[in-house]
Amino acid sequence: MIDIGVNLTDRQFDEDRDQVIARAKTADVSALILTGTNLAASQVAADYAASQPGFCYATAGIHPHDAKSFNAQSLSALRALALRTEVVAIGECGLDFNRDFSPRPQQEAVFEAQLALAAELQLPVFMHCRDAHQRFMDILTPWREKLPAAVLHCFTGSEDELKDCLALNLHIGITGWICDERRGQELQQLVSLIPANRLMIETDSPYLLPRDLTVKPKSRRNEPAYLGHIAHRIAACRGENPDQLIAETSATSRAFFRI
Repeated sequence: MIDIGVNLTDRQFDEDRDQVIARAKTADVSALILTGTNLAASQVAADYAASQPGFCYATAGIHPHDAKSFNAQSLSALRALALRTEVVAIGECGLDFNRDFSPRPQQEAVFEAQLALAAELQLPVFMHCRDAHQRFMDILTPWREKLPAAVLHCFTGSEDELKDCLALNLHIGITGWICDERRGQELQQLVSLIPANRLMIETDSPYLLPRDLTVKPKSRRNEPAYLGHIAHRIAACRGENPDQLIAETSATSRAFFRI
């Protein structure tokens, strides 16, 4: 299994980061994509990935929450990071109109700047969209043909939004949100609409601990070792064999990130 979204630079992992990696390997996870959310986190993610060659890879990007920190030097710093061999995508980038931690015009400008960088370097993009679907599509659409690949991670949208994304040839990342009996019901119905060659799986750890775990950690922290649980839940919703789903999503992720 490949976990395409791990926030391993989060301080919740500061005490046991190496043990988290060890548990992931024991749980048959074969690779992790470490998410870069700002310049500092992207640097740390790339450095850690370099210490775990062949197992950890990284993205380099500026999350919409951090768009307010973007300045004239940010793009050149991001470009330098993106040229590192362990960096396999630009992101996490996109729009978040739910929390609005950065002004919306700034979010939009920073998102487009990263799409331009990804197009220039011919790297895939790892994207975030929350409560901003139409503006997200408006900005992304003119760039899509210039990008080698693009994934909307942690998809939790509507059927119409999913169809829009698939029509734009996006990959879709599914998290433990699908394990939530309260919020995940719509996603449980929609996940079967995603073609096998567009579906990827992720924990988005330390966030989104699957609610239907029979034994939950006291910390309530999610980690890559729970990816198999998520994969089995997705397979059940799709009416598929879990081993087949794991094989297909792993092949799709390796092709997407070119690892």
